[in-house]
Amino acid sequence: MQSLAITKVDLYKLFIPLKEPFIISLGPLYNAESVVVRMETSAGITGWGECSPFMSINGESADTGLVVGRYLERILLGRDPLAIGDRILDMDGVIYGNKSIKSAFDMALYDIAAKHAGQPLYRFLGGNRQKEIATDYTVSVGTPAKMAADALKIKARGFPVIKVKIGKGGAQDVERIRAIREAVGIDIPLRVDANQGWHREEAIETLKALEPFNIQHCEEPIARWEFMELPKIKAQSPIPIMADETCGDQHDVQRLIDLGACDRINIKLGKSGGIYNALEMIRLAEAANMEIQIGAFLESRLAMTAFAHLACCSPNIVYFDFDTALMFSEDPVEGGMQYKENGIIDVPDAPGIGAVIREDFLKSVV
Repeated sequence: MQSLAITKVDLYKLFIPLKEPFIISLGPLYNAESVVVRMETSAGITGWGECSPFMSINGESADTGLVVGRYLERILLGRDPLAIGDRILDMDGVIYGNKSIKSAFDMALYDIAAKHAGQPLYRFLGGNRQKEIATDYTVSVGTPAKMAADALKIKARGFPVIKVKIGKGGAQDVERIRAIREAVGIDIPLRVDANQGWHREEAIETLKALEPFNIQHCEEPIARWEFMELPKIKAQSPIPIMADETCGDQHDVQRLIDLGACDRINIKLGKSGGIYNALEMIRLAEAANMEIQIGAFLESRLAMTAFAHLACCSPNIVYFDFDTALMFSEDPVEGGMQYKENGIIDVPDAPGIGAVIREDFLKSVV
């Protein structure tokens, strides 16, 4: 007889306008749309999860998440939330893919398990809070002058790293970075993210041209389906290559390692299907002595807090991209991680994730 069982699942669609448009090579974003999962158990423990589906990357939307979430609810009701591996198999047996909405359920399961153990999530996962976690802040694609002005504001706010969205024409991208460097100087590190925006030769030419500008790494230079070209780009690039869209789950990580396709990987729970698969991705990266970034889509501080817990779980996790919740026009979260000065992230020590969606906000979206 099971001592703990899932008794109820509530799904909510969150819609929060951004303070200003967030523009990447795949198109502009004006609002954050996510699905929140609230999972109740027979022991009175409630787990929370959230996903931010990104249609052009994982082929899901908040609306499809609500529909698929009901299929997942049916298979999980009455089952033990502490047997997380079995619950992942249950969900994968219901429907292929749909990693974003599965990640929200996975997150709720881990929240329950950590609360049941009386531990903050990072400790439940075997991590600690000894290292400093500081997020970058992102400059949207725009004119060189606008991007330079935005970068200067980010530097003035004390963020330790500036992330720059590019991928809208290699030659123009070089001018964008040049303008930013002229504005902020050479010392503050830049990260660039092409979001699949270049073709192979353009990527090689652009990366070589960007060498003088102190670039930490370049995320996803070419289309995800052209991953066989990544080893050629990596071999000629003076800038480390980070796989993002090509790096969905542990199977992708193994493929990228076998190919020698990248220097670093970017793990997002909305791509991996959740924490369970992300932990396997981390183990593979550790075995390959590969550095890791934990990233985000447009999640609120609820999911962002789970990401921060995960970031405490490996010395190989050295890059943190947790800025998008700062772009929201409204914060619906109670508790959770806190943004401190200079981009520092304070991870909560309460049992579980340590964050919930405010009840008054949930009532407004029902």
